[in-house]
Amino acid sequence: MSMCQSADCKLCEFLSTKEDVETSFNRVETQKAKCKFGKEGICCKLCSNGPCKITPKSPRGVCGADADTIVARNFLRAIAAGSACYLHVVENTARNLKNIGEGKGNLKIKSPETLDKIAEIFDIKENDINQKAIKVADEVLKDLYKPRFEKMELVKKLSYTPRFKRWEELNILPGGAKSEVFDAIVKTSTNLNSDPIDMLLNSLSLGVATGVYGLMLTNLLNDVILGAPKIRQAKVGFKVIDANYINIMVTGHQHSDISHLQDRLIDKDIKDKAIALGAKGFRLVGCTCVGQDLQLRGEHYTEVFSGHAGNNYTSEAVLATGGIDLIVSEFNCTIPGLEPVAERFNVKMLCIDDVAKKKTADFIDFNTINIEDLSERIINEALESYKNRRNSVTIDIPKDHGHDDVITGVSEGSLKEFLGGNWKPLIDLIAQGKIKGIAGVVGCSNLTAKGHDVFTVELTKELIKRDILVLSAGCSSGGLENVGLMSPGAAELAGDNLKAVCKSLGIPPVLNFGPCLAIGRLEMVATELAENLRIDIPELPLVLSAPQWLEEQALADAAFGLSLGLPLHVAISPFIDGSEVVTKVLKEDLVNITGGRLIVEEDVIKAADELEKIIKNRRIGINI
Repeated sequence: MSMCQSADCKLCEFLSTKEDVETSFNRVETQKAKCKFGKEGICCKLCSNGPCKITPKSPRGVCGADADTIVARNFLRAIAAGSACYLHVVENTARNLKNIGEGKGNLKIKSPETLDKIAEIFDIKENDINQKAIKVADEVLKDLYKPRFEKMELVKKLSYTPRFKRWEELNILPGGAKSEVFDAIVKTSTNLNSDPIDMLLNSLSLGVATGVYGLMLTNLLNDVILGAPKIRQAKVGFKVIDANYINIMVTGHQHSDISHLQDRLIDKDIKDKAIALGAKGFRLVGCTCVGQDLQLRGEHYTEVFSGHAGNNYTSEAVLATGGIDLIVSEFNCTIPGLEPVAERFNVKMLCIDDVAKKKTADFIDFNTINIEDLSERIINEALESYKNRRNSVTIDIPKDHGHDDVITGVSEGSLKEFLGGNWKPLIDLIAQGKIKGIAGVVGCSNLTAKGHDVFTVELTKELIKRDILVLSAGCSSGGLENVGLMSPGAAELAGDNLKAVCKSLGIPPVLNFGPCLAIGRLEMVATELAENLRIDIPELPLVLSAPQWLEEQALADAAFGLSLGLPLHVAISPFIDGSEVVTKVLKEDLVNITGGRLIVEEDVIKAADELEKIIKNRRIGINI
């Protein structure tokens, strides 16, 4: 079967030996012919008069909607869906924290320091740790559930003051986050809003809600529940799969949902059950963003977490090794293509959140109150699956895939601690020109921007060659680490100045902040750097690229980045090219509104040139 290329050559070599296993790498080859109207965003199927498509001969749909209305409507609706996904995660995380505080599920808070930090930000005065957790969770949930006409209170407390003031001036401060999503869906329905500018401003409101709640707060709450990240070296790639253990692969984004499971798997009575079947014990294998989150906090779970195997489009290949005994899905990036591969290798699938229900998976409704029963069910299913399948499948794990020395556990807190407790060393390196600037290369992995992770890897190499430090979060991190760019040896690929910095500090030129949720951590770093320099975020020599964005969540991330005033590069246009108004606003006019702008560039070198040019201009702007 023909298949697309990957920046991860060893992954391609492995898949080429699996001629009887169809994966996304094969299917993308049969889907190369794209709908022109879909790509340009000028197709509307909201009512039975359609689907309508905009052409020079038919400049309006049956209802009279033109290209600007249709494109803006599709764009806002996609961002609303992406924002809803992130808000679902923070809502569940806050509920989990509240249940822990109430003593449900026999779980303990692992980072009281982070809880204290959040309580201070929220102006909560409480000495009892459990009551403090309940009050923090209640504050988050209260804001999420406000009506749209009531502004969310925590945005001001969590946001950088100059940015907050700008959002206030633009009237894009969000009301209750879930209501914002609801009303965006209403606004984009049949024969309602037709004003593209209004809908684009609405997109920015959703971006603020996404960033502050779905990204920043989810990270902080997860740190409370699961432990704050610690910088360390870790294994990545297929080599993390050890056939001597019962291996459970978790897919999704909701790390707190498996907090009890990962503790329970190392209890003696549970390990003894695995040993009785001939295994050494249990291992959690990281895949997709929840795997990145596990890796981020791997210092706290060294006995059970084996490492991060790969990103969303590596997950089918991970199953094809035969070394996985159970899949537990709890959110997206759980691609439907896993189902036939799981069936082919006799791997049981469980789902613990119905938003990620797969057609061949058994559903177990997650609830912190019954979390002990849930963990027991998962463990028993893993034992049964191991017993039933291990004699009937061939285990083929390429041990030369991946790296042993990836630097992980990087966060706004651990990086600052690494630098001596303040940002001055990093600021000095930037001021001296040893680091020209910072690029956040973030987001998804897709198979269409030159191939699996190809654009992401090539752009990252080009940026570090120009002495630009790269910070990554999302499936992009999974691709970058598997090809060695997050190992200290990657310093050899950097420009002379950045290479010297990396070698002196023992770090790679690409720092791994973990899952896509950690884009919120990058914002926290940007805020603290701006505070130290006494400037606004759009003045920083900092750029963003989501070169291989994939889904609606990525567009919500993009809306957050643009609301922060950051230039954002993508290699694939977000289906807006059919509207002159939407394109002009996002690519040109927005720089005078929030400070950010959208850059669409499918050539790696030209993209790097543009990002470097922006960094150079911003250095001049702040006199460094």
